[in-house]
Amino acid sequence: MLRLDKLHKRYPTGDEALKGVTLEIPDGQVIALIGPSGAGKSTLIRCINRLVEPTSGSVKLGDTELTTLSSGALRAARRRMGMIFQEYALVERLTVMENVLSGRLGYVGFWQSWFRRFPPKDIREAFRLLDRVGLMTMADKRADELSGGQRQRVGIARALIQDPELLLVDEPTASLDPKTSRQIMRLICELCRERKLSAIINIHDVLLAQMFAERIVGLRLGEIVYDGPPSGLKPDVLTEIYGEEDWESTIEKVDEEDEEDLEAVAK
Repeated sequence: MLRLDKLHKRYPTGDEALKGVTLEIPDGQVIALIGPSGAGKSTLIRCINRLVEPTSGSVKLGDTELTTLSSGALRAARRRMGMIFQEYALVERLTVMENVLSGRLGYVGFWQSWFRRFPPKDIREAFRLLDRVGLMTMADKRADELSGGQRQRVGIARALIQDPELLLVDEPTASLDPKTSRQIMRLICELCRERKLSAIINIHDVLLAQMFAERIVGLRLGEIVYDGPPSGLKPDVLTEIYGEEDWESTIEKVDEEDEEDLEAVAK
């Protein structure tokens, strides 16, 4: 269980990115975080693992209060939180396998990590994950030789090799074409179901959020203005989140192909 209680973030400029966000995410639940640019979505995700330091409030993962941890204890706690980035955050000159294994750096000693020497069980798990995300044949390719969708799959495998309890996913489809975006969202949701992982997915694409997430949280100006099922994203709710727009004509209904995607995730 992840619990946020009255989470605030005020930047030195005076801008208040989060205004007392309170949220609970049960184990195994996948939520989509939606809202306009500047709503505080990325800040919220980064406050959870303290890549951005909250100004005040509480963040609890299980029984661990994350906001008060020392640097050493925080490093250990971050093992429990896998992060998937919009811009992939891969080391371009390293191979796919080396990038995936970098997710184990928090578990091995300094010299092992320096020489990139990992235990055989970690290497076996990396191969298993690469097979699961469809990249087994690309283990020895350099990261800079991959397409955007392939890079995102490497990022997913790298996050999962940490064996986390929670996935924090920041705009995983922002740089991808529509077909690849669906494939990546489907893969993330399938893996969360298989591993009983909780996930927060910051995503701009409302239709993708409706198709794949169990729960939608809408942010506007640092505050939660919607928290409910995908079916509740009616035009009036979308107007409250994003502002005035002809939502009836611009938001598509889930068609037969979307239903097939939903059925694939549910199986």
